[in-house]
Amino acid sequence: MSNVLPGWYFRLSEFFSRRFSYKVRKIPVHAGTTCPNRDGTISTMGCTFCYNPSFSPTPGKDLSISGQIRRARDGLKPEAREKARFLAYFQSYTNTYGDPHHLISQYKEALQEEGVMGISVSTRPDCIPDEILEYLEETAEQKHVWLEYGLQSAHDRTLEKINRGHDSAAFTQAVERTRNRGIFICAHIILGLPGESWEDMRKTIRFLNRSGINGVKFHHLQVIKNTSLAEEYGEKTIPLFRVEEYLHLLVELLEHLNPELCIHRLMSEVTDPELLIGPRWNLVKTAFLQELEKELKNRSSCQGSNVLR
Repeated sequence: MSNVLPGWYFRLSEFFSRRFSYKVRKIPVHAGTTCPNRDGTISTMGCTFCYNPSFSPTPGKDLSISGQIRRARDGLKPEAREKARFLAYFQSYTNTYGDPHHLISQYKEALQEEGVMGISVSTRPDCIPDEILEYLEETAEQKHVWLEYGLQSAHDRTLEKINRGHDSAAFTQAVERTRNRGIFICAHIILGLPGESWEDMRKTIRFLNRSGINGVKFHHLQVIKNTSLAEEYGEKTIPLFRVEEYLHLLVELLEHLNPELCIHRLMSEVTDPELLIGPRWNLVKTAFLQELEKELKNRSSCQGSNVLR
């Protein structure tokens, strides 16, 4: 419990405050990458839930990595800009997929920018070549480095159903290859995927607790326009969480989660509300987080109070 009080769960901001004397801000950057699940290497369909513009802001036309960072940094108030340092977040699509030399040059470009203290690279567990791992390991000796692996679910039947294009073993292997290199590892999971029960989601938490990662991003299933999931939803075959249901589930799963794992995210968001088909909750993010902490407090509970091994 000492890891999470007084905030009831171990926030990424707390993780940073334990390591750095300055505030850390993440700046999303778009590296122009694609995905093997879209370019035909694995599939051309993509994951059933994914429409990248719904969660990843797109830069201006031909804006470089440096240009994206400078635009975000210069958009801050002078006082905030002076006090903060920045984590360049390679967010869109699969950011370790492609020519390693080109990708590494983009990481280097970000790290050379004023105030950038590290990078976070979002990718798939089946797309992590040794050359990039070795570069990130060397970089982690001087800079702060995260690798964010999209797992989504620990259940292979679910991964097949959502056309993920890899199994849970690929995630386990990627984590094993990444550990002990000075690189911090985050897993992305989606709660409420088609066909999954609450017990299935508890098993995913158990899987994460054993995996050797450092952080977790929770997303609730959202149906987004321009996805094959939207077509399934139109046929009334996919139930979506009411906000009260998701809140209750998330509280329980946090109780089961290893308290050493820091929480990067607790709910999904969209860049444009017009892209969201459902669920539409009449509750903004700050109010949701307040309700979450209130429920944990009412239960005299916190992250890790009932860890699943």
